[in-house]
Amino acid sequence: MRSRQSKLQEDTYFRVMRILQYNPDITQRELADQLGVSVGGLNYCLKALVQKGWVKIQNFSHSKNKFGYVYMLTPSGIAEKATLTNRFLKRKMEEYDALRSEIEALQCEADLTTQAPGVKK
Repeated sequence: MRSRQSKLQEDTYFRVMRILQYNPDITQRELADQLGVSVGGLNYCLKALVQKGWVKIQNFSHSKNKFGYVYMLTPSGIAEKATLTNRFLKRKMEEYDALRSEIEALQCEADLTTQAPGVKK
C-alpha cells in the first residue's frame, strides 16, 4: 500500500504531465500557478520527472517562454501518464463513492432530525 505522501506526489506528477502534454511551451510560473504550487516546488517536480525519463526539456527559439524551453513527454512518459491516469481516476472514483455515501447518510440524518417530535420545520 502506498503512503499518503506518495499518492500526493503521484497526483502532482500526473497533473504536471497532463498539462505538459497539451501545452509543452508553458512557463514554469504559469504551470505553478495552474497547479497552485510554488515555482521552486514545481522546479523540483520537473527535475524528478526528467530524472525518471518521463519528461525531456528542449530549447525552442519560438517558445513564448523567454528562456525558450519546451517540456516534452517522452515515450516512457506517455506510457507512465496512462498508468497514472488510471490510478488517479480509480482513486477519485473511490473518493466520490465515499463522499456520496456520506452525503446520503447526512441527508437521512437530517430527515430524521426534522421528523423528530418537537422539532419545528
